[in-house]
Amino acid sequence: MKKDNHSGGGIGFCGALTIAFIVLRLCHIVDWPWWIVLLPALVKAAIILVIFIFLVIAELSD
Repeated sequence: MKKDNHSGGGIGFCGALTIAFIVLRLCHIVDWPWWIVLLPALVKAAIILVIFIFLVIAELSD
């Protein structure tokens, strides 16, 4: 019997978008500031941070 052990990894949409923006910036196709280039990664990090804070607050309120 064959077992499928897929972890569901990969870079995802935000990772691909960040890489695409970095490549465009380094190839001088766009002249955006670095904070805009890294914005997809920053948004993802902010969402994860908000979820983490929410979970910590929910755990402490028990």
